[in-house]
Amino acid sequence: MLPASPTKVKATILVVDDTPDNLTLMSSLLNELYQVKIANGGKRALKIAMSDTPPDLILLDIMMPNMDGYEVCERLKLDPNTANIPVIFLTAKTEIADEQKGLELGAVDYITKPISPPIVLARVKNHLALQEKNKALKNAISIAEKANLAKSDFLSSMSHELRSPLNAILGFAQLMESDSPPQTQSHKESISHILQAGWHLLKLINEILDLAKIEQRQISLTEEAVPLAEIFIECQSIIGQQAKQRNITLKFPKLTTPLFVRSDRTRLKQIFINLLSNAVKYNTKFGSVEVECVPSGPSRIRISITDSGNGLNQYQLAQLFQPFNRLGQESSTEEGTGIGLVVTKRLVELMGGLIGVESTVGKGSVFWFELDLISTPNLSLIEDKINPLPKLDASPVTRARKVLYVEDDSANMLLIEQIFARQPEITLLTAVNGKTGIEIALDSLPNVILLDINLPDINGFAVMKILHSDRKTDRIPVIAVSANAMPLDVEKGLRAGFFRYITKPIRVNELMKTVNMALEFSETLQYDISD
Repeated sequence: MLPASPTKVKATILVVDDTPDNLTLMSSLLNELYQVKIANGGKRALKIAMSDTPPDLILLDIMMPNMDGYEVCERLKLDPNTANIPVIFLTAKTEIADEQKGLELGAVDYITKPISPPIVLARVKNHLALQEKNKALKNAISIAEKANLAKSDFLSSMSHELRSPLNAILGFAQLMESDSPPQTQSHKESISHILQAGWHLLKLINEILDLAKIEQRQISLTEEAVPLAEIFIECQSIIGQQAKQRNITLKFPKLTTPLFVRSDRTRLKQIFINLLSNAVKYNTKFGSVEVECVPSGPSRIRISITDSGNGLNQYQLAQLFQPFNRLGQESSTEEGTGIGLVVTKRLVELMGGLIGVESTVGKGSVFWFELDLISTPNLSLIEDKINPLPKLDASPVTRARKVLYVEDDSANMLLIEQIFARQPEITLLTAVNGKTGIEIALDSLPNVILLDINLPDINGFAVMKILHSDRKTDRIPVIAVSANAMPLDVEKGLRAGFFRYITKPIRVNELMKTVNMALEFSETLQYDISD
């Protein structure tokens, strides 16, 4: 015997009218299809609507004593608990101005008396169906938002969990690379392979996270007037060595007049480097890569990167901007994920630009993108007001200084200890949790504090807040050193008052440059206090 199918719950309709005959008429009309509740006045209607079992729809008369239908509707729409209940005015008021007022107050429909029963039933049915669809849509949106939030949390967690071990791998490898006396040639080559593979792994992690952030619209851009000449110089410096190793000739345009494009400077460099790196990587031996700029409209410029590679056929072109598609290069010696071009395309489009490609098999490819020109070098359209600092000399400090490092991971702690063991002018103090770090800071008054964020007792933000609330430690520069490397993490850290925010895996030279800058800054503050 088959189980009985669940009985569909009838929708509940509240009929509000001060005339008993009208209540009887509407109840008999609706009873067969719906559950009907009645109210003979506005006060009673509001009580039913705000109860634990509110109606799915309200049929509301206008002309009632004490509280008319307009006031009832207005109160319903002002209360978040009842604002989404659809209201249909059912009234003898036939003037256009009355109907306009009712609809402006938030009613979904306006039916005049005397009524036509089939029309009333049809309109009630339609509005209830629409209400069901709205509920289903809201539920779907809520589920999607929860899924996006879970995905974001997972990506943030994954980023942190992957960066922490990479920090130890790359950190110790950097130390071994700079050992004195130098290692044997075999050791040098081994260390070089470790570093090369480690930095490549970090690049892949960043690319995957970039794509995920773009797809979830979590990426923020700071629009500026960016000078193309500076971007060309910086990218030539970055890609130049890669091209030289492969005997590829790089050619950049010499701009006779300054050109400024509206874009995010960091992301524009990322676009250039992705396209230039691909042009070098997939080129022929002793090939060439040429960058050109041409106007594509009155206030638009097209930047193209032409290579002398093998080119792409029509099938490859059709799949070019698909994630994880390497167009048959999976078995080649070139490393990659097939994500770089997808990220590049999305970034160009986020800046309001266009991107495209033209290619001929056996002759090479031309990747181009267009951005808006800015006629004058305006200042950043979004001013950076985070921790403005004086220009300081980042050269090593020669006086004895104390640096406190607060970190619970033993491998990361050992790495920092070995880095500072090579800095005899700096005394390193250490703490494995936030509370101990605060105690040491208050007792020893270090010149600079390096602080992990995810500590076992209290997090780095709470530690810094406590330090900044005490007059003894409120002026000590605190540098975050964290595997929480999402852009929102960095922004949150800088806005909270960190002197700088360094993400793991660390680059040893970068870390020491930042520490030396913070030491100089700390010394400047001490002079200010003594003066």
